[in-house]
Amino acid sequence: MTKVPGRPTWQQTMLRIKDPSKTITYYTDLFGMTLIDTLDFPQYKFKLYFLTTLPEGEEYKLTPGTQAAHDYMWSMEGTALELTYNYGSEEDDTKYHTGNQEKDGFGHVAFNTDDVYAACEKLEAAGVTFKKKPDEGRMKGLAFAYDPDGYWVEIVRRSEPGKIPNYFNLSQTMLRIKDPAKSIPFYEALGMVVLRQVHFGDFSLYFLASSSNIDPSVDYSSLSSDEARAIVANSFGPVLELTHNHGTESDEDFKHFNGNEDGRQGFGHIGFLVDDVFAACDEIRKLGYGFRKEPDGGSMKGLAFAYDPDGYSVEIIKRGGIEFGDKKVDN
Repeated sequence: MTKVPGRPTWQQTMLRIKDPSKTITYYTDLFGMTLIDTLDFPQYKFKLYFLTTLPEGEEYKLTPGTQAAHDYMWSMEGTALELTYNYGSEEDDTKYHTGNQEKDGFGHVAFNTDDVYAACEKLEAAGVTFKKKPDEGRMKGLAFAYDPDGYWVEIVRRSEPGKIPNYFNLSQTMLRIKDPAKSIPFYEALGMVVLRQVHFGDFSLYFLASSSNIDPSVDYSSLSSDEARAIVANSFGPVLELTHNHGTESDEDFKHFNGNEDGRQGFGHIGFLVDDVFAACDEIRKLGYGFRKEPDGGSMKGLAFAYDPDGYSVEIIKRGGIEFGDKKVDN
């Protein structure tokens, strides 16, 4: 099986946003995330904001936008939410495609908490609106809130209250996949491990993790369903949730929208840090799904965007960052 060299670790999920003054506040004030870095490109008229969940009590002393913050962000073991702001979008009719319509691939991001009901009451009191409250629908005890752009934010319960001191922690990115027989090996090649899989009548869920979420002493494939569920529900760092609707793998013409098509832009990509982008891409190329951008293509050399089996963009970034002008950048 192909293994991508350079210790690939899942480092980011990118969403496009309309108004950073609203969205940054939403994720920092309501969900406890920390703005760890910014990258501003006035010549291209966009700015990037990187947020993550830090352990409760850990003080972040770096200033976003500084070289020290860049160094931290490009070497972190955790996963960041990268929010991409195009200048002026807060003042025009820009509206991003938030997923969850027919054939959309991106589903949601999610946060864990000890008590979903209490957390949703707190969010609602702060003005947050909901797609689904925890006592609605067939699946009780979980909720879907809307963020300022209309992206779904799932609120899920930890298995052991008090195990994680944070009130909220970033816990998932969900993508729909056509064929797990192709997607699972692709992400395993990028160092991810399937922590849990759940099969229902017409769909299946696969939960994958990398980096600090993996305990090398555990054989995850041998765990019982309850054991696997507890591990996922109590993980501090996020998992990649891959949702397979049964039968799509047999439909030759079926294809998910990947979030970057004209008129459907919203979700952009997920990204992995590696030690050597060129060496990593040599192995990724063998998987056969191609590249949106080769590492030596375009004006920003040394980073790449590979395609996964569903056509989602997967950014490959050098651990420690790359130099581009006077900045270390990712896209």
